[in-house]
Amino acid sequence: MIARTWRGATSAADADEYLAYLHETGFSKYRATPGNVAVYGLRRTIDGPDGPRAEFLLVSLWESMDAMRNFAGSDPARAVFYPRDDHFLVDRDEHVNHYEVVFADSGNPRAVHPPLASA
Repeated sequence: MIARTWRGATSAADADEYLAYLHETGFSKYRATPGNVAVYGLRRTIDGPDGPRAEFLLVSLWESMDAMRNFAGSDPARAVFYPRDDHFLVDRDEHVNHYEVVFADSGNPRAVHPPLASA
């Protein structure tokens, strides 16, 4: 299993509207792509150079790099953006990070534990 992470930031005032936009775009696109296992959206408020910011960290889990390419395209290291991202984002990573998931435990006794399938 592969984890894909991306980070971006909005002004704190735009945080809730951007979160709603993520549900319309990225989150729904992740979930609609075969091979997507899960997606997590994390948010925190930080002090930015121009005032408070909402920093978003998106973590998606994928069965394989091939499954991820179905979402991200031929260059899965490049971030995927949507038309209104320029309106919201005051900072963003242009590239994503990929990690091999080597352990997962949700605390749910029905959850699948390692060994995890390799990519």
